[in-house]
Amino acid sequence: MKKVGNPNSISRIFKFSLAFVLAFSFQLFAQDAAAGKALFNAQCAACHKLDGKMTGPALRDVGNKYEKEWLYKWIRNSADLIKSGDERANKIFNEYNKSPMSAFPQLSDADLDNIIAYTVEPKAEPVVAVAAGGAANAQGSGGGISNEVILGALALVLAMLVVMLFLVRNVLEKIATANGLDALRKEPSMPIWKAFAKNQFLVLVTSIFLLLASAFFAYGWMMQIGVDQGYEPIQPIHYSHKIHAGDNGIDCKYCHSAARDSKHSNIPSLNVCMNCHKNIAEVAESTATEEYSKEFYDLEIQKLYDAVGWDKANQKYTGKTKPVKWVRIHNLPDLVYFNHSQHVTVGGIECQTCHGPVEEMEIMKQHAPLTMGWCINCHRDTEVKLKDNDYYKKIHEELSKKYGKDKLTVADMGGLECGKCHY
Repeated sequence: MKKVGNPNSISRIFKFSLAFVLAFSFQLFAQDAAAGKALFNAQCAACHKLDGKMTGPALRDVGNKYEKEWLYKWIRNSADLIKSGDERANKIFNEYNKSPMSAFPQLSDADLDNIIAYTVEPKAEPVVAVAAGGAANAQGSGGGISNEVILGALALVLAMLVVMLFLVRNVLEKIATANGLDALRKEPSMPIWKAFAKNQFLVLVTSIFLLLASAFFAYGWMMQIGVDQGYEPIQPIHYSHKIHAGDNGIDCKYCHSAARDSKHSNIPSLNVCMNCHKNIAEVAESTATEEYSKEFYDLEIQKLYDAVGWDKANQKYTGKTKPVKWVRIHNLPDLVYFNHSQHVTVGGIECQTCHGPVEEMEIMKQHAPLTMGWCINCHRDTEVKLKDNDYYKKIHEELSKKYGKDKLTVADMGGLECGKCHY
């Protein structure tokens, strides 16, 4: 009887083939899920999240909840499926305020399979970062040495040095006493303060120096009255200009729209916040830092929801609102007239000129001193923009002849007159 082959060899070949097929299938699934994620973000993320309700239901594991053929029909044309009387389609339609779902006839079966593959991926465990002022920092468990430990070590070293100096002094005194060196010590014939008082020149110079120093520090202190440069109050809801204006590139005047055509720049209405945060209920893991964790930002978004009365679970307003008591940062005296629209719209001044690099500020603060001298220097240095402004062009022609120069500053056009800012 002819042998077919070594049974052990056949077993090994079978196991290897099975492992190869499983590995290939897993790789194929991973590729499908990756492609599905891209499609999900492009086509679905405006109305759906995987793990929470938005305009539409959460889609986590949707591939295991419904038959694939039913999902094909629903995604490509939900309206037809609803009209056909399909029970599940009408239930979803009624549950979500009868908001019609966009049709996606352009998506192929392969595209839909990829999206479904992405939705059935296991949920990733959240990475917990250290929150601002959290216990991890307080206990020094954030992976680094806390400031308290460093200061404690320095204080201990300083105390040891003081003790060592005290011991050395005692030893030296004992050695001096043993060798009869105490007799060499001479008591001063006159106290130092008496010698200083008898030297009229030193008294005069010291008095003048103290008077000048006192006047200098008094002048510096009085000139800072009312100047709040660096003022950085804590707001009732943490708003990161760095994330909004910096990372996401939101224009300042999208939120502070009144700066274009009003004297005052407005505090943005919370409805403006909800234009985005109606659908953005949490931040990405990449947003978290050592100081501010993802959980910290998500809690701040929840404060916004509490203020406007938004129920994110049911995607509707409850009517229960809470006022947000924002703390004003930039204040000018009542005797000063400042018009935002005159600077922003007419002058074309960028917001950062006065408010600093707000796109880099996690917590908003007063960047400039906002003093009279600071404003006057700006008027002296800033050139007037004449493009598309016939009024300024006519004035420019006359003033150019008067001052004998082509480029005019705000000061040349009356920017230093008292009545421009004080009325």
